[in-house]
Amino acid sequence: MKLTRKLVLAKAKASDLDSVKKLNCWGCNLTDISIFSQIPNIEVLTLSVNSILSLSPLAGCLSLCELYLRRNMVPSLSELSHLRPLTRLKVLWLAENPCCGTDSNQYRLTVLRCLPRLQKLDNQVVTEEEVALALVEGEEVTTPPASVPNQLSTNGLVDAETENDPLNYNMEETNKIREQLGMKPLPRDKFPSLTSPLTRETKPSITKTHTLEAVLLLLKDLDEEELHIIHTATQNRLQTYTLDTETLQDSLQTQKTADVQH
Repeated sequence: MKLTRKLVLAKAKASDLDSVKKLNCWGCNLTDISIFSQIPNIEVLTLSVNSILSLSPLAGCLSLCELYLRRNMVPSLSELSHLRPLTRLKVLWLAENPCCGTDSNQYRLTVLRCLPRLQKLDNQVVTEEEVALALVEGEEVTTPPASVPNQLSTNGLVDAETENDPLNYNMEETNKIREQLGMKPLPRDKFPSLTSPLTRETKPSITKTHTLEAVLLLLKDLDEEELHIIHTATQNRLQTYTLDTETLQDSLQTQKTADVQH
């Protein structure tokens, strides 16, 4: 069933789509919600118990604060990429969709990595520690294939010049992090030009350097809450690194002692 303008106005008791801010379409057997591309001011939306597959029509609902999608047919967590622009989204209920899988812990970490601004997920409060852990252990959510811009050149191959451009790697790393935090990507003119060619030998070190540059550049745009999340994630990562280093040193010392004894 397609959600129509008439049905929206009737349920919201509104005279026009622009004035619709709250809408409850629970159990309406909906499959097509494309109408939401015309409802930019929606703030609270209930779409639970339907047959919705794609979340792409919601990408322009920038005022959306609460979204209830329990018991639908969302096939993949990649659909969450459509919700990344919604920086006001604080409450999401996605449980009982095929995309949730069987590993509830990994599912939750992946959702929070994609949407770290959430304050409540599936009726459970999101903690700062969860978000910090999600940024480290959650799986990366990629854009659904149908939404990926065509990156092929005329001969069907990825443009080698674009792929090997160090500037593009710098931009990619920075905007990837910004996207995970629900922030707008930076334009190309915000990045310094790099003139040295990228070779197979230097690519790993350059990419690593660009990752650091991207993080440092991103820090300038974060608010206090977001900086606190980054701080917690960094502390967790440092603790893991310290433990790994100590374990390695203990192993080397044990091996050295064994060699002396023999």
